[in-house]
Amino acid sequence: MMTERSQQQEFWCSVSEFIATTWQNDADAVVVDKVGKVVLPNPDDYLSLLRDALTGVTTESEAQQVLRRFRQRWFASLAAADLAQQLQLKEMLTHISAAADAFIIAARDWLYPQLSERYGCPRDEQGNAQPLLIIGMGKLGGRELNFSSDIDLIFCYPERGETDHPRKPIETNIFFTKLVQALVGLLDTVTGDGRVFRVDLRLRPFGQSGPVVTSLAGLENYYQEQGRDWERYAMVKARLIGASDGYEQQLRQLLRPFVYRRYIDFSAIDALRKMKTLITQETRRQGVQNNIKLGPGGIREIEFIAQSFQLIRGGQQRQLQTPSIYRAYQAIDELGLLPSGAIEELMTCYEYLRKVEHVLQQLNDEQTQTLPSDSARQERVARAFELSWAELAEQIRTNMAKVHAHFQTVIGDNESDDEDAGPLQLLWQDMIEDETALDVLHDAGLNKQRAQQIWALVSDLRHEIRKRGSGPRGRKAMAKLVPLLLQRSLQLADAEVVLERVFTVLRRIMSRTAYVELLVENSGAREQLIKLCRASSWITQHLANFPILLDELIDPQHLYELPELRDYPAIINDYMVRIPEQEDDLEAQLNALRQARQSCQLKIAAADISGALSLMKVSDHLSYLAEAVIEHVVHLAWQHLAARHGCPPGRSIEDTGLAVIAYGKLGGLELSYSSDLDLVFITDSDYEGETDGAKPLEVQQFYLRLAQRILHLFTTRTMIGVLYEVDMRLRPSGKAGLLVSRVDTYANYLDEDAWTWELQALVRARAVFGSNKLRAAFDELRHTQLRRKRDPQELTESVVSMREKMRTHNEQRDAEAKTQHTFDLKQGVGGITDIEFLVQYLVLRFSADYPELPRYSDNVRIIECAGELGIIRTEQAQALTDVYIREREWLHQLALDDRGSLTHLAVEQERSVVQQAWRQWFA
Repeated sequence: MMTERSQQQEFWCSVSEFIATTWQNDADAVVVDKVGKVVLPNPDDYLSLLRDALTGVTTESEAQQVLRRFRQRWFASLAAADLAQQLQLKEMLTHISAAADAFIIAARDWLYPQLSERYGCPRDEQGNAQPLLIIGMGKLGGRELNFSSDIDLIFCYPERGETDHPRKPIETNIFFTKLVQALVGLLDTVTGDGRVFRVDLRLRPFGQSGPVVTSLAGLENYYQEQGRDWERYAMVKARLIGASDGYEQQLRQLLRPFVYRRYIDFSAIDALRKMKTLITQETRRQGVQNNIKLGPGGIREIEFIAQSFQLIRGGQQRQLQTPSIYRAYQAIDELGLLPSGAIEELMTCYEYLRKVEHVLQQLNDEQTQTLPSDSARQERVARAFELSWAELAEQIRTNMAKVHAHFQTVIGDNESDDEDAGPLQLLWQDMIEDETALDVLHDAGLNKQRAQQIWALVSDLRHEIRKRGSGPRGRKAMAKLVPLLLQRSLQLADAEVVLERVFTVLRRIMSRTAYVELLVENSGAREQLIKLCRASSWITQHLANFPILLDELIDPQHLYELPELRDYPAIINDYMVRIPEQEDDLEAQLNALRQARQSCQLKIAAADISGALSLMKVSDHLSYLAEAVIEHVVHLAWQHLAARHGCPPGRSIEDTGLAVIAYGKLGGLELSYSSDLDLVFITDSDYEGETDGAKPLEVQQFYLRLAQRILHLFTTRTMIGVLYEVDMRLRPSGKAGLLVSRVDTYANYLDEDAWTWELQALVRARAVFGSNKLRAAFDELRHTQLRRKRDPQELTESVVSMREKMRTHNEQRDAEAKTQHTFDLKQGVGGITDIEFLVQYLVLRFSADYPELPRYSDNVRIIECAGELGIIRTEQAQALTDVYIREREWLHQLALDDRGSLTHLAVEQERSVVQQAWRQWFA
């Protein structure tokens, strides 16, 4: 008996380094009974065993050790039992998934009381303790977890509220964020005992840019408003782990309308086909071969077949609504959706490939689905099946061939040489007659007029490409690309507009074959190009002017993941550090800054047109991006100047003695995509003395040169354009004034020489770069000026006079608006500028009596503050705020389509609100 047991142990250790290593570290890791069977816990007992083991554990390091040692012991035992053919696949999957559930629940339940003791317990409106709800996704959700899998989780909680801490309660979302972070750390942190599981949170709403935990209401809103096809596919597998039946039912009701349509949804087939193609393209790009999960005929195709029926018919056939692949195929069989023989063959192949997958992962507890290429590992895998490697490889090929044949029958396969655009490819043939082209377009569903318009667009593009030429490779790529773009665009009601814009981009890249091929090979990039061009003429021009941004379209998920506002400096820095060392010159730095700005701006615009951002959030992102760029430009200018001339006394790059003051749209946090930067430079440095470099400069001259250098870096046109246009006319004495003013000089100018319009501009000014001390000095200066007592009559006359001058300047535009029966949202009576002038007037008139009024530099918060202080009625403040935001949103939409500021919308109600306020204050 000992000989047999020794042989068994030798067999396990020869196949699995993981078992051997675990046994070496823990002699009792794998326990065998008298008949040679591996002793395993009952799947229902995993959780109680862990809870018992964690009883009395008080520190995180102890808890980590307990969890990891149980994981090593249990999984070594499961690997041994699996290799000994002791478990059927379904039993093995049940054990692994039950163990994973136990680790997750035990870790959560150990952490929850610890955090509650520190921060209070999160309560709902009825005073009940709120649990952390954990949604298992993927194979964990289906209770089909593989041996060395990571675990895909989404975290949520019932409702927003506060903890019941007696002194310092915190918001519910903050409590659960801390709990999730601690839970992930407990499971995923690598210690001397390894980790329990890799935890992947990327399937959560908004992916990596989203919060790690959200309320059930937030989850529901996201999937109703933002949910995408791949998320529908993912949510088929969703399952609550360790929650009450009530919450499970609530989650199912929440997800069902998103995942399962009430009608038969054949669009799911196309979505799954596209997903499979993207996966295949990614595996090819990475050079992945012999992958039994992602390759043709792999495990993923078996899952796709089941999920195609679930997504298409699950809304009508409730038995298809299951995360389990076994129950899904059982329902497909019962409903007669596939022949029983096909289902039996698919499930036989599934069990075979999953068994191979487990053996591959049991070799060394690694998450892999790739067959080994080295003979030693091949021999170990083959030994587990008691076959030669050649025999095993042939069996695997046979099974995958069977699966792929079924996959092509059910879902189809667009992995052939190229996607087929059908007859539309004829439109790019050299000898095609106009009549034939129009017939093709008519057959595609267009009437005569639309067919003629689109054929004219295609003909013009063909003629231009033929004239400008791009070599055989480029012509071949364009011949593939244009029909594919036509095929997609012709499905849209505004295909003519879309194609005109998309062709604008193609004209700019036609000689740059790499970009054309990118769009040919990547259907996601094509889809995003069409979507963005359709949404905005401005984005179209942006992509045409900066084709390098097409790289951003490859990964749509990444494109729509916006950073946090405070992350822009780090993002800019990432672009700067990517510059190759041998190319690290000024031009490379300027191009890196410009590419960073353009890429970030495209992501903001993509989120904007998708509806994920309100206008004020768009402006916030653009403003914070500009501030990050300003910081980098100032530092870059300082480095270049200091390298040659040294630094002023007591100054360094950490404390430059320079502050950048933003006026206008950046100052008011209302930056748009094409806004200039209105800037003023001030310093608190002593002008006495010189810099300490090899070629010293007087301090005043140094700061003048620094300002010139900053402007040069901003406005120099490189191959990626200018960084920002900068307007310095708001500095003291305007164009005639010095580029840099000392703080006291600036204060004196505002005291003695500034016009009323300059003080109006000061309302929207704020420091966007500089030391805390210098920023505070500017804030004090600004508040002092704005809080001065002013004669109401003189102020009124000055403000009205300046507004009338602007109207006179825009007389021609006003006449144009009247002729076209439009309204100028920006300069018209009752428009945006009237509200801005009113806000500036209120600040200049009332800040002496209400010091809080000039606290903010943006119009919305100033109006709200004026209402709160009783300067204007609360109702009027709300009405003005609503009108201001609405008019800005309309203007913003016009800007996205490059349509100026004239609108045909009915705006009488909005104008009357503003005009009434003007009559009240300026009559």
